[in-house]
Amino acid sequence: MGARIGLKDVAAMAGVSFKTVSNVVRGEGRVSAATRERVLAAVAELGYRPNHSARQLRTGRSGIVMLAVPELLSPYFAELAAAFIAAAKERPCTVLIEETQGDPEEELRLAAGMVSPLIDGVVLSPLRLDRERLAAREGDFPLVLLGEREYDVAADHVGIDNVAAAREAVRHLLAAGRRRIGVLGRQDDPLFATGATRMRGYREALDAAGVAFDPALAPAVPWYSRDCGAAGMRELLALPEPPDAVFCFADVLASGALRAAHEAGVRVPRDVALVGFDDVEESRFSVPSLSSVRPDRAGIAGLALDAVLERISAGGKRLEQRVLTASHGLRVRESSGS
Repeated sequence: MGARIGLKDVAAMAGVSFKTVSNVVRGEGRVSAATRERVLAAVAELGYRPNHSARQLRTGRSGIVMLAVPELLSPYFAELAAAFIAAAKERPCTVLIEETQGDPEEELRLAAGMVSPLIDGVVLSPLRLDRERLAAREGDFPLVLLGEREYDVAADHVGIDNVAAAREAVRHLLAAGRRRIGVLGRQDDPLFATGATRMRGYREALDAAGVAFDPALAPAVPWYSRDCGAAGMRELLALPEPPDAVFCFADVLASGALRAAHEAGVRVPRDVALVGFDDVEESRFSVPSLSSVRPDRAGIAGLALDAVLERISAGGKRLEQRVLTASHGLRVRESSGS
């Protein structure tokens, strides 16, 4: 077996310094496009492969961060994962994607750092993780949490202002003259904080407009899915006085609601206006196109990666918990009468 190809061999072939090759391979530093292309050509020709084990022995780090989400089949989480991969290319790290299926034991395992030794830190979007059990975790494994819940633990928390976002969506429907506004996404389980925060924004917007809250217009849904959105919409349309607008806490709920309205012969937006949440790609191509709240996924990814990398660099030093907020905006389209 021949000697292992190293960075010095690549540097000699490309006619550049060892440091330049290292910067290109690790995605760090400023390197011109021409030099980068020359280095990568030498890497390909020589068949160079980074020795991650040696690097980890030198630095104590692998450069690998895990992103753990409840389900990758969810359009929102799929697009969020893509945003993390794109953000990682601009930073000195690689992202490994994991799916938890909302299993609280799996979420706790990842939050506690019980992962491969190659993983430097975890960015976790918890769904059912118990607050007390998380607070009792031992050690200072680098952890950043995504979503609505705030935990009193040594971890940064990254999300958007869901209450404000829900208020904006409902104010938009009120401004369009809708007064009997239903909502799909209410969840009574206290572990599901997304529903609670968006429900609060919905009710605050109604209160500010002097519109009374009608519990019949807010049926509970067990899960955020198209099936649950369709079932919830059928329940709303069967009311003696159906809604003239519906705010859905996720675009997948709105997608099911659109289908149920179509099957019932209810015209959107003429008979009932719809607004979703997440602004996933399919929402722009539905018929009618869906008005939706758009979280800044690139902003979320950037804030979370920078936070977890900072915790990794701290080398176990306990850092204060921070709440970092990304931006959001309402995209108005055909479903609400644009």
